Amino acid sequence: MADPVTSAVLGRALRIAARRAGAPGDLRFTERQLYYELCRVLLPLPRGLRRPTFTVPAPVRYPDFRAALAAHGPVPGLLTPEPPRARPAGRHTQEPDLFDYGLPRLLVCESTEIAQMLRANGIPMESACPVVGADELPLDPRVAGMLELVERSAVFLLHDASPHGLTFPDRVRELTPIPDGVRVIPLGLRPRQAGALHATHLPVVAPHAIDSALDPWERAWLRRGRGVEIAAVRPAALLRTVHRLVREVRIRETSTQWNRLRTTGFLTWPTA
Repeated sequence: MADPVTSAVLGRALRIAARRAGAPGDLRFTERQLYYELCRVLLPLPRGLRRPTFTVPAPVRYPDFRAALAAHGPVPGLLTPEPPRARPAGRHTQEPDLFDYGLPRLLVCESTEIAQMLRANGIPMESACPVVGADELPLDPRVAGMLELVERSAVFLLHDASPHGLTFPDRVRELTPIPDGVRVIPLGLRPRQAGALHATHLPVVAPHAIDSALDPWERAWLRRGRGVEIAAVRPAALLRTVHRLVREVRIRETSTQWNRLRTTGFLTWPTA
């Protein structure tokens, strides 16, 4: 059990983290996202960093965060986890003529909680892109048929920067049939993208074999037994980035230092 001083520090930091997680505009966020926001409050990054790629360890254990959260009481904006929908994505609709229309884009999240968070913040309506979690697969065959009705339709994937998360694109194809001709575009998170964001990493089991497609920094990072969850991305940044990438909106390149850094991170334009 944490001592009174530690409890007081965590309680104050949690109040700050809750405000930041919901900004701007009273966003909805998951418990894991709140945890990572607390980590950023407790371990802020110094300004003027010259190393563009690195991740940081978590400064607080998850059980201590849970204890502080229980002592805090209700947090505005904090989502209550819901069980995955029992039926394949698309079976829940009450509009039978919906499947007569083409579907240009679909987002599949490795984390069902992140899928629920994106839905709670209006991504399906704002981005004209249905969002499902991996636990909600396979797709209803009629949804797959909708993708075939649109030229250059795409299934976008959102996953963790971890040995298991990096296998998500292959696992999606095993979990649900994707019609030929439909693009499958992983948006990340890749280890280098997590490093560019200076995200909080957690210990994971390092794989015996490292994907040769990864660059040397990413391979070394994975061998050190590190992983970054997509929940470690700031909620507002995650929403903005997902909206831009699924709508395939390109950013005009400039010569500023910030934009040079963006080309190495989670705001990178994806390639099919």
